[in-house]
Amino acid sequence: MSESSNEIRVRFAPSPTGHLHVGGARTALFNWLYARKTGGTFILRIEDTDAGRSTSESYEGILRGMKWLGLDWDEGPDVGGEFGPYIQSARGVLYHTDASRMIDEGKAYYCFCDPDELSAKREEARKNKLDQKYDGTCRGLSVEDVEERLAAGQPHVIRFRMPDEGEIRFRDIVRGDFTFANSDLDDFVIIKSDGNPTYNFAVVVDDARMKISHVIRGDDHISNTPRQAHLYQALGFRLPKFVHLPMILGEDRTRLSKRHGATSIDFYKDSRYLPVAMINYLALLGWSLDGKREYFERKSLIEKFSLKKVSKNPAVFDLARMEHMNAEHFKKMSLPAKTVVVYREMEANGLIPPEFRVDTEMPVDLKLVPGTEPVENSVGVEGWRKGRFDQKEFARLAWIINTFGNRLKLLKDIPEMLRYFYTDEFEKDENAFHTFLSEPGSRKNMSILADELEKLQYFDSSTIEETLRALADRLGLDAGELIHPCRVALCGQKVSPDIFQVIFLLGKSKSVERLRAVVEAP
Repeated sequence: MSESSNEIRVRFAPSPTGHLHVGGARTALFNWLYARKTGGTFILRIEDTDAGRSTSESYEGILRGMKWLGLDWDEGPDVGGEFGPYIQSARGVLYHTDASRMIDEGKAYYCFCDPDELSAKREEARKNKLDQKYDGTCRGLSVEDVEERLAAGQPHVIRFRMPDEGEIRFRDIVRGDFTFANSDLDDFVIIKSDGNPTYNFAVVVDDARMKISHVIRGDDHISNTPRQAHLYQALGFRLPKFVHLPMILGEDRTRLSKRHGATSIDFYKDSRYLPVAMINYLALLGWSLDGKREYFERKSLIEKFSLKKVSKNPAVFDLARMEHMNAEHFKKMSLPAKTVVVYREMEANGLIPPEFRVDTEMPVDLKLVPGTEPVENSVGVEGWRKGRFDQKEFARLAWIINTFGNRLKLLKDIPEMLRYFYTDEFEKDENAFHTFLSEPGSRKNMSILADELEKLQYFDSSTIEETLRALADRLGLDAGELIHPCRVALCGQKVSPDIFQVIFLLGKSKSVERLRAVVEAP
């Protein structure tokens, strides 16, 4: 089957027993990329047969995480499709129909063994270092015996009848051929005593009936595959192509888990990482174009993705590398797109609308309108809607962002970094105040500077700079002796972007007000 075939159907089948985690999101992404690259179909299926652990909250969280990442599905529980339902708990009739057919054909059988007795047998075998497989006690029960036990309501499971001899083979696109001796496998359960299917049985029935062409999943499922291959054969279904993705490790090279820190996609969403950066980084966890290129937009990932480039080797999740990736994507965003996401983040933090209005008119070229740019595809937000933003404040924020340049990296940190442009309640560095504004002379100079700025008819950055430097010359000072205390007075910090741009963006009234305020400060 070629990689351009429209017969390609892939799926992501999470269990709603927790958050959408990094490993699951990586699996979803690789399936999605393959479908989008080949023009195939991407299916979302919810495997909720573990009723005791499945929750509606987890289900909603999975959908929320997928939508944030922009991994849209063509068939699924909320969009429907020809092969639904797409939630396992609603597919019970299908499982029991296929299980009954296997019993009728002698490929499966009822097992009435007591679970406690089975557990005791396994423990005894373990102690004696013997094979712990099911011993086949119920394999040879007569039809009459089975019917009598069923009529009496005796608890039971249904087991697959494993061939006594021979072997099972399957091919993995990444790892090559696998062969397992049937003697190493046991008569495993396909329907549990509560009537629910086991994972191995349900996944085969679902994948086969949904015509899944490629099963792309984590390599922890390799051990399940021989049993599943037997089920495909027993049910008369064609075996799909398998792709087992490499394990994701923490920085200590053990399997990624909660002890390594945040593994939930919700964490990265709530921490305001960019979805496009998350997608880019997840793609590099087990796939590489050429071992060199790391930066990909969503479109280029689709164009370049190939299963042939998936690695066999474990991938290491490195949060520092993820943060660097996020910073790179933020840096490369267009100014309008960048301003959209920062504007909304400032709104969410109560900083827009600002406490004060800046009395400076923005130049025409900064009255930005994103136009037709697909902002939602790059940053995971809704597109531009007319009237959604305060146009003057949008233009001012765009200028502020441009002034900060590459200092702005993580969206979650930006509101605090820009806070002094929007409110008088911002963090002030007491050491900086002591260093630059503790002397009466420094405070007096700020008052003089305020008077000079207030006189200006044209309040632009170049005029502001000329005024400050001219004042320094008159006072017999180095320009820095005005710039440093001015920065602390206006921003509360030793460091800021270009101070003349800061003064301009704060506006004449607010700049003068803060410069005069330090004269009276304790």
